[in-house]
Amino acid sequence: RNICFIHSCSENYTISNSTDRKKPRMSKRSLDGMWDLILFCHRGLATGIYTTNSPEACQYVAHNCEANVLVVENNKQLIKILQLPHLKAIVQYKGELEQKLPNVYTWAEFMKFGANVPDSELDVVIDSQKANECCTLIYTSGTTGNPKGVMLSHDNITWTASATGRMINLKMAEEELVSYLPLSHVAAQVQDMWICMRFAGITNFAEPDALKGSLANTLREVRPTSFLGVPRVWEKMQEAMKAIGAKSSVTKKKIADWAKGIGLQASYNAMNGDSSVPWGFTLANALVFKNVRKALGLDRCRTCFTGAAPITKDTLEYFMSLYIPLFEVYGMSESTGPHSISWAEGYRIMSCGKVLTGCKTKLDKPDTDGTGEICFWGRHVFMGYLNMPEKTEEALDTDGWLHSGDLGKHDEDDFLFITGRIKELIITAGGENVPPVPIEDALKEEVSIISNVMLVGDKKKFLSMLLTLKCNVDDNGDPTDELTPLAVEYCRQHGVIASKVSEIVNKKEPAIYKTIQEGIDRVNAKATSNAQRVQKWTIVQRDFSISGGELGPTMKLKRPVVSKMYEEYINKFYGE
Repeated sequence: RNICFIHSCSENYTISNSTDRKKPRMSKRSLDGMWDLILFCHRGLATGIYTTNSPEACQYVAHNCEANVLVVENNKQLIKILQLPHLKAIVQYKGELEQKLPNVYTWAEFMKFGANVPDSELDVVIDSQKANECCTLIYTSGTTGNPKGVMLSHDNITWTASATGRMINLKMAEEELVSYLPLSHVAAQVQDMWICMRFAGITNFAEPDALKGSLANTLREVRPTSFLGVPRVWEKMQEAMKAIGAKSSVTKKKIADWAKGIGLQASYNAMNGDSSVPWGFTLANALVFKNVRKALGLDRCRTCFTGAAPITKDTLEYFMSLYIPLFEVYGMSESTGPHSISWAEGYRIMSCGKVLTGCKTKLDKPDTDGTGEICFWGRHVFMGYLNMPEKTEEALDTDGWLHSGDLGKHDEDDFLFITGRIKELIITAGGENVPPVPIEDALKEEVSIISNVMLVGDKKKFLSMLLTLKCNVDDNGDPTDELTPLAVEYCRQHGVIASKVSEIVNKKEPAIYKTIQEGIDRVNAKATSNAQRVQKWTIVQRDFSISGGELGPTMKLKRPVVSKMYEEYINKFYGE
């Protein structure tokens, strides 16, 4: 490719708070999408780099994709890549340059380069585009090795955008979204840019600190018609509403509990194709459900999606009780985002829906329960990994099936259920395969003060757990020592006065440690074998976070990173 472009995405941009939606204004964060379009018109490739990446990670991606133009936000991002060779230009689009360097330009300087290029020259380039050419590069998170550059073609993107929108019944020129995830991630890029563009929708770009707390305000301002929330976003909403509910009067609590019972039953009825609602639904809707939707900014929202990481049944049922069903979406960068989708006419709790129309699913090497590796086939399957033919051959077999590395099974109605990930499977010293996520989720449901859980025990005689407690975050999104209001209330209910994580951990607060052990005992009681029972656990002082490196950009747990960071804790479990 004659041009390859890398932009740093996500948190470091600002929203344009235009109240006139018929006259949208350019926001700095929307430059992400604009740059992609500019590069596509010039047969170049756009590649995103997360702003949280280390200089080494930035340099790896830039070198691997042979970038010759880089666009950065500010001096902080600029210094990460100054030493890279073979660059034609570096563009800093925000602020003035702190030091004038060769081939480093401000935004204003860069914009002058195209002033004398005639439209006819650009038209020739646009007309030469081919559907099967690479359109964009999306790098994987690199949790199990170096990131891989996923090559997506023009056909991958245009076909997937059309097929997805038709399957979930998007309305032409009626949709409005909020973009808050990094556009370096396939979920954000496909949802916020390509699907929205295909259906002539409006994308509103959230504030830089969306995942640190301001997303709620943006949702109330925009009132989107569709919203994709990663599980941690839904969990945060759940925690916030529970904290408000805990302060309510006895009467309001009784009304809320009554309404949620009705909402849960009505949601299950709808899920099972029963259009009837329980007696009292109309009143519950007027008193509770409508007000909750309005408070969340979801009163216009026809579809609420969740994806990019596993979500617990507790969170799904909580929103079902408010008559806000969350539809799970499943896919990967290599499938241009979605492969299976839940929507109003087709969903089951804990299922990620049915295969995208026009695509196929195969379960490779199924066991006696019907669980096998999920394989994809269709026009959404990627071209391959950039400059990695061996890795491409591992992912794509000779018949064109993409091997996801995820384990799953179908029910009698062909809904797909994810049961684990092959690379995440813990294989005990006794040779038993243990999927960690169901055990981790079960404990979080049993013990509400727990924030994050990681099961360990690969090649060991028994299983152990690393736990974190729910805490507040600071203005930078970093976890603090201060417990959340819900966690403080949890302590109070168990006779403990504590406001900090350290107060519980340093004292090994007996009452709290006892409730956690009792929760683990309840989870163990449901285990299918002795090998799946948790024998040891510990609480670490600091909650997992994106900035800490334990979580990826969509809040997904980076198991290899956590294992290395807390190696000393893990070794103590096993006397090593």
